[in-house]
Amino acid sequence: MNRTPKAALAAGLLAAALLSAVPASAAGPEVVTTDNETPVLYDDDRGGNASGDDPAIWVHPHDSRKSIVIVTAKEGGLRVYDLDSRERQSLKAVKAPRRDGVEGRYNNVDIAYGVRLGGRKVDVAVVSDRYNDQIRFFAIDPSAAEPLREVTAPDQEFLFSPDRETVGEEHTAYGLAVWQPEPGVSYAVVTQEGATTLATARIVERNGRLGYSKVEKLTMPSEFPLPDGKTWKPCEEPGVLPHFEGLAVDQRSGVLYAAQEDVGLWRVPLPLGSKEPKLVDKVTDFGVEDVYDEETEECAPVDPDASGFGGDRLTADAEGVDVYYGGGATGYVIVSSQGDDTFTVYDRQGANKALGTFRVKGVKGVDDVNGSDGLTVTNRPVGRFTQGLLVTHDEPDTGANVDGERDATNFSYVSWGDVARALKLKVSTDRGNDPRF
Repeated sequence: MNRTPKAALAAGLLAAALLSAVPASAAGPEVVTTDNETPVLYDDDRGGNASGDDPAIWVHPHDSRKSIVIVTAKEGGLRVYDLDSRERQSLKAVKAPRRDGVEGRYNNVDIAYGVRLGGRKVDVAVVSDRYNDQIRFFAIDPSAAEPLREVTAPDQEFLFSPDRETVGEEHTAYGLAVWQPEPGVSYAVVTQEGATTLATARIVERNGRLGYSKVEKLTMPSEFPLPDGKTWKPCEEPGVLPHFEGLAVDQRSGVLYAAQEDVGLWRVPLPLGSKEPKLVDKVTDFGVEDVYDEETEECAPVDPDASGFGGDRLTADAEGVDVYYGGGATGYVIVSSQGDDTFTVYDRQGANKALGTFRVKGVKGVDDVNGSDGLTVTNRPVGRFTQGLLVTHDEPDTGANVDGERDATNFSYVSWGDVARALKLKVSTDRGNDPRF
């Protein structure tokens, strides 16, 4: 079922957000360091067309040292790493279990804890597959040499496409996050590439495997009122709308945080359509009129000196998003600002006030984090990361042993304690929102 926010009310909310933005500190971003990164992935035939994109942290319920990091590598499938960033498993993006299935392209991943499957509860990596416009599921067995095993039910419906021919246009399943509003109930929240559609799909068991049902959709805005009375539409290539990718659900409040890449960070109440979404922060060039150049396939400002009505923290694209849980309603929302290689931290409470920005510098032979796409964070102690762990995508990977002639990506591990000290944030290592406890 499709729901569209009422235009007049949405316009009023957006205009209010534009006029009430809180200026950030004039100070530059803080710097935190990392000496821990995963092996390089190469997006070419020799590298298996592996392009890193999005990570998720699975926290072991009894021995935190056995926690793992699961990442998407697009056409290269999935990778599983331990807490020292060593590879434990590599899974190819095999054909989807459907009669018209093709080899997959795994875009985003998140973890669903305590899902009913085969008469027991299992933890599951939930993955968006762009080339099959669907969700795929991988049961997690930490005792196995290879922790992930696909358990996707056959012939699941396309999420956004009416037929296989339309799937080929690739306006398909893109960003993904898991929502678990109560014990035994799990949903995937999914975005559509090249469109402003958000969708939720309930995760269900089908004959001993996992599928989904009850797909609900919400169309988000693609153009925006400005304080000068004009209407602004972000510049995109022909046939494309300003889409969303990075998503995270605040499991305690039922709020979806969604990054619309060329627009900013949204707060969207769940279920979709239950309340009006709110634009929390805007990218720096919000409101700047651009024009698309077919030769360069890039957008350029009509007036290079135009200032627009944007914020001063997120430089497009706004990408990865996750929630750090403190005690009660406290905590933080972290967003990657891909355009300037920084990360912004927002308060999880109230109006989501921006609390500071940081960048990640590599040390001991590890390179700096650039162009971060997906990120994930846990407040739980995991191995030597006793105050929590942030994992972020890095593109391009520019380490000493990286072939600079190839498209290289990887992921960096950052101690949350280091981030907290740099930005004067709180550390909380309770059980967060883990439904297993």
